[in-house]
Amino acid sequence: MVEYNDEQMLSEILKCMSDPTRRSLLTRVCQEGPCRVTDLAALYDISLNAISKHLKVLERCGLITRTTSGRVHWIEANLTNIQFVENWFQELKSIWELRLDKFSELMENKLANKLESNDE
Repeated sequence: MVEYNDEQMLSEILKCMSDPTRRSLLTRVCQEGPCRVTDLAALYDISLNAISKHLKVLERCGLITRTTSGRVHWIEANLTNIQFVENWFQELKSIWELRLDKFSELMENKLANKLESNDE
């Protein structure tokens, strides 16, 4: 696996997961556990070579691990690097929560001011 800083890893994972075939492959491996590459390829209407290329992209991002036993390649999910995406989403969520809190405070102040002006 290539060494990336956090921002680069996030970008690589998001690029990797932008492809529907790779998302599907990762989902299948997560659901079914370790799979042979040939078994995964049999589930798709694309060549074994194309599946292997998709798996190499997932492997480069650290989302799967590949072990070889003779000529058989086994694929297993490794979701450790998903933390980069989770952390980014958590940061976004925090930003939006702060903005919503400020908006709520602003609206409460406007409502209070309006009620005060109606009382006069």
